[in-house]
Amino acid sequence: MTSSAYLALISIGGQEMEVIFDTGSADLWVVSSNCTQTDCAGVAKYSSTPTLSLSDTPFKLGYLIGSVSGLVGFETIAVGSYQITPQVFAVANDTQGLDLSAAGDSGIMGFAFPGAASIPSTSGKTIVENLFSYFDDAHRFFAFQLGGDLTNSSFTLGELDPAFANSTNDLTYTPVYTGHNVDLDYWKLPLHAINLNSSTSFSGLAPSRVVGSPTPIAVLDTGTTFILGPSSDVDAFWDAVGGSRKTDSGTWQVKCNRAVTVGFMLGQDDSIKEYIVDPRDISYREGSPADDWCTGGIQSSDSINSGDWILGDTFLRNVYVTHHGAASGRPPLIGLLNLTDPDSALERFQSERGDDPLSPMQGRGDVRTRHGVGHVLSAGTICGIVLVGAFLVGALAAWLFQAIKVHLARKQDK
Repeated sequence: MTSSAYLALISIGGQEMEVIFDTGSADLWVVSSNCTQTDCAGVAKYSSTPTLSLSDTPFKLGYLIGSVSGLVGFETIAVGSYQITPQVFAVANDTQGLDLSAAGDSGIMGFAFPGAASIPSTSGKTIVENLFSYFDDAHRFFAFQLGGDLTNSSFTLGELDPAFANSTNDLTYTPVYTGHNVDLDYWKLPLHAINLNSSTSFSGLAPSRVVGSPTPIAVLDTGTTFILGPSSDVDAFWDAVGGSRKTDSGTWQVKCNRAVTVGFMLGQDDSIKEYIVDPRDISYREGSPADDWCTGGIQSSDSINSGDWILGDTFLRNVYVTHHGAASGRPPLIGLLNLTDPDSALERFQSERGDDPLSPMQGRGDVRTRHGVGHVLSAGTICGIVLVGAFLVGALAAWLFQAIKVHLARKQDK
């Protein structure tokens, strides 16, 4: 299966490197010149500089598939016009199973909360904490839109991209779900229902595995390519969609002309709203499949412990998103603006893919949720298949929108 990656161009000790920008993790790490494995061959590697301060604190992070290890260090980091001296990061001397060379990235830049970090908080602040320190309360946020091609993605710090929103009032805001956690970890919000073509509603979701949550919890994660949910829910979803099949490896496929728009009801109290996913993201087509089967944009994973569902790039390509740090008198917020019109998206899909002989929607419309536990899915991992999440290249100068260079790397799954 093929997946995509959006890479952020940053400077580490004066060396430019492309790294995966990951809202589903909190650590910054890059491969060093000491990494000699095939896994990290052919990518830009960090070489120590006079400004590097290397500690003896070990760093090790394991994914469902693959791992990285090295030492914690401190270096001058620049993201766009923002410079942090020093920034704690990990110098990765060993990577296994991450296949960095396929996407061309040299590591990961995590933008989740400190509670998700593997680098000890006593070593220093995360990169997002340090970047937020540049801004006052009103501008302490980052925003992004993941484009469907090589030229139309956006990532900004402290300012909205006017191509998508002219005012913060254009978005709908929900406080980040914290539950009983003292330390914030991931960008979470409640999931209330999943709608199919605005007619079949999966509102009968079982109680969340997150302690104390009245609804399932969804995590916004740019480090995961697809939407991931418990296998029982996902199996029932594809049964309701029809024209689908589950492969021996457990991956869901759907007929490339199966026309369905999916809506996710997200938010809390007055902020609950439906966000539409384009049919092209539900039926993920790469090239011209010989047998007319496409990869399903929603896949099963019973190994999620960051929440109940992971809303990866399949979902995020359809919204404009802002992530706000805590400010005086208010908690961290997630802002969402729906960018996909269901009628025009469906019409475009049918024009590109042809008539769907199974329409109207077939199947049943009730889902029972059984939520799994395990390591949070991040870049390089998804339900037994290696995937690298989608990310951006570039950044913004303080409070002033600038053009963003976007690089979309694609890797072929093995």
